[in-house]
Amino acid sequence: MEKAKVYFSDFRTKAFGDGLPAKLKKLIKKAGVKSLNMEGKFVAIKLHFGELGNVSYLRPNYSRAVADVVKEFGGKPFLTDCNTMYPGSRKNALEHLECAWENGFTPLTVGCPILIGDGLKGTDDVEVPVIGGEYVKVAKIGRAIMDADVFISLTHFKGHEMTGFGGAIKNIGMGCGSRAGKAEQHFSGKAEIDEAKCRGCLICLKECANNGLAFDAEAKKMRVNAENCVGCGRCLGACNFDAIAFANFAANELLNRRMAEYTKAVINGRPCFHISLVVDVSPNCDCHGENDVPILPNLGMFASFDPLALDQACVDACLKAHPMPGSQLFENMAKPDSVDHHDHFTNSTPESEWRTCLEHAEKIGVGTRNYKLIVVK
Repeated sequence: MEKAKVYFSDFRTKAFGDGLPAKLKKLIKKAGVKSLNMEGKFVAIKLHFGELGNVSYLRPNYSRAVADVVKEFGGKPFLTDCNTMYPGSRKNALEHLECAWENGFTPLTVGCPILIGDGLKGTDDVEVPVIGGEYVKVAKIGRAIMDADVFISLTHFKGHEMTGFGGAIKNIGMGCGSRAGKAEQHFSGKAEIDEAKCRGCLICLKECANNGLAFDAEAKKMRVNAENCVGCGRCLGACNFDAIAFANFAANELLNRRMAEYTKAVINGRPCFHISLVVDVSPNCDCHGENDVPILPNLGMFASFDPLALDQACVDACLKAHPMPGSQLFENMAKPDSVDHHDHFTNSTPESEWRTCLEHAEKIGVGTRNYKLIVVK
């Protein structure tokens, strides 16, 4: 396969010159974003608004820069993300929007509307076939994301406690999955119900198409019929009281492969463009309600039409960098019994794993890991 083009610009700016948002605009224009033909089209800009308490997510200024470029080329941009699987400040659209506002993302600051991709409760999704999928045949993707004519991912590249790092593929595959879609990627088990939280409202029962739930009228509690439950996760989004959860976390390798296949579902056959900023490289996901000291220095901005080549370029840049003093990575390597895996992400979080994601993504045709880096001054 021909090498993919990945465009790169560092974070250096001249005094009294253009700022980083202007530099990002220049980068994505040089990378050819105009060729998406956005005139009069709805353009989804997928990003992460950050969990409350976390301050390492990408500043709204960057998403404003992308939205401005989309509008300059005639597109109709909107920022979007899907609701989280876990209870937190982003598990439904109302709380998700309030979280985004509190973290600085408003139509005024970003210059475009903000929509939650899978609706009010995280149940508004579309079943999208995964062409060539080995682990997922039909992905559950937020409806607003699939309704968009053009898809742009804007990713904060950082560490991750399970997948090694969170890059474009994770932002797209996991991030665009509805609550049920996220459950499908993360778990290999069935639903569990916390009876102390269950109100017996029966709303979840309406979402179950497999007779996997049964109501105990005497106890006024919902039960799981384990023989029929297929672990689809539909009930998860229906429950307003966080009474439903899932058991049996999938192995990291399985999670990675499912995530790659969800990415294939989102981008297959549609105009796409991808941006990753390697900045504030926290050891864990922005889904955490806190962020630790960055494990690596701020390296730069990357853009490509190929999300896999983009992730590979960001990984390569990170592996060449030196650990930040005082960080989790630095302290792990200073331990007397430390083992150097020659991989900053594994050294930072030894239980994580990332290579299977990129390998499987290439296998199923998400993109290529061979790339040519083009520096934009």
